[in-house]
Amino acid sequence: MNNIPFQGIDWDSIPKTEHKGETGISYWQTLQLGGLRIRIVEYSKGYLADHWCQKGHIVYCLEGEFIVQLEGREKTTLAEGMGYVVSDNLSSHRSYSKEGVKLLIVDGEFLG
Repeated sequence: MNNIPFQGIDWDSIPKTEHKGETGISYWQTLQLGGLRIRIVEYSKGYLADHWCQKGHIVYCLEGEFIVQLEGREKTTLAEGMGYVVSDNLSSHRSYSKEGVKLLIVDGEFLG
């Protein structure tokens, strides 16, 4: 990973990109720093991811509540102030949010 000098992040200046789920929509604000990706991600009401993800993430719930389901296993509900961490290729997971949620997600090469 590259050395990253100090920099403030004005999230309001980072454009949102739209990503359709199986149901609902997610909006991403993405900061890419070499092999490190930092995102603010918002899921609309009724959002369900359109795939089972194998990538690693560090996820922190900023607002709202969502459910993380592991393929073939239990579902875990996470609310504001909660989160999870997983490395690449250690689970198939996907997210659902009944009422919408706002997340901080960090991922990249260091989780491989």
